[in-house]
Amino acid sequence: MSEKEVSAYINAQPEPKRSTLMAMRKTILEIEPRLEQVIAWKSPAFKFEGKYVAGLCAFKSHLTFSPQSADVMAAHDKALEGFVTSKSSFQFDVDKPLPKALLTKLIKARLKEIK
Repeated sequence: MSEKEVSAYINAQPEPKRSTLMAMRKTILEIEPRLEQVIAWKSPAFKFEGKYVAGLCAFKSHLTFSPQSADVMAAHDKALEGFVTSKSSFQFDVDKPLPKALLTKLIKARLKEIK
């Protein structure tokens, strides 16, 4: 699974999901350029040294982001107020990429956790 397949997944989405997912991928890779892009669980995921760091998924009326860790979610519960959350992911609007500051917190926390 590769960057090409992640691109295919994103490009298959209707607007505005496509643009939002492209922006999210760009931001995630700006935060940590060494992440490997893969398809896992039929959606885009990002790995570092073989461990999952982040995941994106498109649904009918929302997108989800997962830092691939219930502990990271719990540790950032204040930052995630206002989002619909589950144990290890949360929903966001199809037309509004997540802020880079929030993504940075979540990705850095996950990277610290797996090191």
